[in-house]
Amino acid sequence: MTSEAFSRPALDRRRFLGAALAAGVVLVAESTPIAAHAAAGDVTLTAGGISLLASVGGRLAIRDAAGVTRSAGSKFQVKDSVTGIHVSTGGTPTLSALPDGTPAIRMDYTFDAAAGPTGVTGWFSAGTSHAVLEWRVTGADTLVPDGFLFSRAIQAPTAPDDYIAITQWVRDAGGGIPYEDTLGVAHTSTWGTTLHGLFLLDRSRQAWTNATWVHAPGVADPAGGWTSRADFFFSETRPSATATIGRGRELGLELTTDRDFNLYESAGEQMELTALLANGGAARSIDLELWVRGFDGVLLASTTTTGSVAAAATWQHTFTLTAPAGGIALAEVVVKSGDDEAFARTNLAVLPSYDYQAGADSMFGIANYPWLQRPSADALLDLWQKVGISLVRIAYDGGPGLPPASFDARGIRHNIELQPSLDVTDAEAATWAADKLAVAVGAGAGYFEVGNELNRPFNTGDAAQGYLDKALRPVFDRRAVTGDAVKLMNDGLAGMDKPWVENFIAGGGWDLIDAFAYHPGRGNFTADYIPPGDDWNTGGDGTYWNFYGGLRQLKALMAEHGEKEIWLTEAYAPTKPNSWWHDTYRHAAENVLLTLALAKAEGVRCVCWYQFHDSVLGMSQAADPDNVEYHYGLMNRDLSPKPSLLAYATAARTLDQAAFRGQLTFADPQTFGLWFDIPTGPAVVLWNRADGYQLNTAGQRTDWHFPAPEVWVDPWPTKTTVVVAATTSVQQVDAVGQVRQIPVTGGNVTLTLDGAPRIYYGLTPRTDSQGHHTLTGTRTRRPNRSTTGDHR
Repeated sequence: MTSEAFSRPALDRRRFLGAALAAGVVLVAESTPIAAHAAAGDVTLTAGGISLLASVGGRLAIRDAAGVTRSAGSKFQVKDSVTGIHVSTGGTPTLSALPDGTPAIRMDYTFDAAAGPTGVTGWFSAGTSHAVLEWRVTGADTLVPDGFLFSRAIQAPTAPDDYIAITQWVRDAGGGIPYEDTLGVAHTSTWGTTLHGLFLLDRSRQAWTNATWVHAPGVADPAGGWTSRADFFFSETRPSATATIGRGRELGLELTTDRDFNLYESAGEQMELTALLANGGAARSIDLELWVRGFDGVLLASTTTTGSVAAAATWQHTFTLTAPAGGIALAEVVVKSGDDEAFARTNLAVLPSYDYQAGADSMFGIANYPWLQRPSADALLDLWQKVGISLVRIAYDGGPGLPPASFDARGIRHNIELQPSLDVTDAEAATWAADKLAVAVGAGAGYFEVGNELNRPFNTGDAAQGYLDKALRPVFDRRAVTGDAVKLMNDGLAGMDKPWVENFIAGGGWDLIDAFAYHPGRGNFTADYIPPGDDWNTGGDGTYWNFYGGLRQLKALMAEHGEKEIWLTEAYAPTKPNSWWHDTYRHAAENVLLTLALAKAEGVRCVCWYQFHDSVLGMSQAADPDNVEYHYGLMNRDLSPKPSLLAYATAARTLDQAAFRGQLTFADPQTFGLWFDIPTGPAVVLWNRADGYQLNTAGQRTDWHFPAPEVWVDPWPTKTTVVVAATTSVQQVDAVGQVRQIPVTGGNVTLTLDGAPRIYYGLTPRTDSQGHHTLTGTRTRRPNRSTTGDHR
């Protein structure tokens, strides 16, 4: 993990849209009359395509155009930080009106005495295929508005409910790359083939929503108390378009393709990119513009089409593209009408199948369970295996993600990590150890990682003894009694915490573990950076957060105290947009490749990448540009590949059966290389550090903000030419798998190196009489410094 102290200013457009929703700016279709009726304790509101029925006891039913109840609920729940959770015990509906005269149902909820002064009043109104549900909450200052929920039960759905984030792409006012932000989240339901419904909220946690309750956090009301709001829509289109039209936004855009994960098998395949335009305003003519660029900046496609879209309606167009020869294609579609426009981006890539051979010897893993199983668990596991993932860090029956049997069926190995508390008695620690060791054994875990990042405060060593006493030693002692074969790891440390390790060893911990685990968090440094000295700062921009320096530090400790398997149970390349401390999308791909190559060279047993998708558990696919935790994935929020995914696959395919022979040395001290032998011959990774080890230093940085270049822009100005002897053409493979043939001229090939690691096949490494490894006939020419900023 890394320290995160940066935040992004709120977006004006987002604030506007939130205000529009709160004010009830809705245009679903031509408005219809609203009929209101109250009799025998029941209150009914009817509008085009929808009706609401409220009854004594707090019940609210939402019915479709045929009068069929599709959702029914009767309770509201609040949370108090002192007295706990309180659920309404009843409610009385009355026919009333909103301040503007719109007919509305008022529901006065009742609570038992334990709720104290808590009061909740519901206000429900209807429009065309749309219901507005508001709950106004008053009570003690100790109420927790993030803990508000309302009940609902979906009646006779024909598919499981879903949680869909509604996002929009925005261009950063401070410069740099565009990014997605969340406009709301939808809890969706389906009846038959055409009728859909959704509860749309500005914010709602998926993890706090189930078949009975919907998380509906309150916002402060200027008049006092809090208001929770949900909009319900009946619709026949996708949730994103429903939200655009329902909120009265003029234009909205969503992109999809004809393949899972936007991945294609081979070059030249037809790719279909579909743009769904939603119009929340009046009828209009539109221009739809597409461009597609490769990782090298080449314009792969550019076209404009025109059309018209009716008021409160959708319009769809499919672009037909040709899959590139390799690497990744980056697409943007812009829709314009008058002064309004919207845009969206996605990535498409070619990733052929591959037959991995390393089996249980593979180094390639994933750090957490597959909790985002879209479009299906099978499709996700297919992709995991296609990119080379052979181990998952956490799997157990009853745990998050998939059960161990799902991985066993695929031949994917699995471990377990469970978090202890260090603030317990010895007896409680022993009980935890016995229970969790049984869970690990029952899961068939190969390794039990006893805890996660329990080394705070970092770089002090203070927590080592407590961890030994309350977590690791009780598990070790219990294993000695049971005789179980599962291997033990220490808690995966946050950073390579040398003082903690030294105290851990001094306390006898080295003899208790079969493998050593840590998380090499990394800031704006290249993966091969080794900070000078030992006094590494652990602050938000500290050199403690480096990859290779920590790994070499650990190797030095092992040389003194004995070898252990090294497991990097979380490795990272986070891509928080326009943040100088984090990787750009291009640097991330380069650092993924170099991280994995260096790990293989240093004999690391397994690297578990954190994590597979951009998202946060509990709010899946809800875009969060400010939260670094959201940006760790190999995949984008929309399930398309980041360049990082292709870099992971490139490394896994190159190093699947590789044996490390040694580091290459050159007369130029800024040129570096790693020599691997693979079944087809040598594979050499080369790069040059003429531009240094620190990233994102160019341009005007303000506070945390860095105007990141587009992914196809070459960030390395200095090009170093290296001439190497060769007898056949040399193949160069970059981080995203793009292949280039370099011809032989006069028995030599000319390589152009910079800060990006590349793989070369066809070179001939050799070892000299002093044991140094180098390339035959190497000559380095004076570096050239690019001034164009374009990718060569």
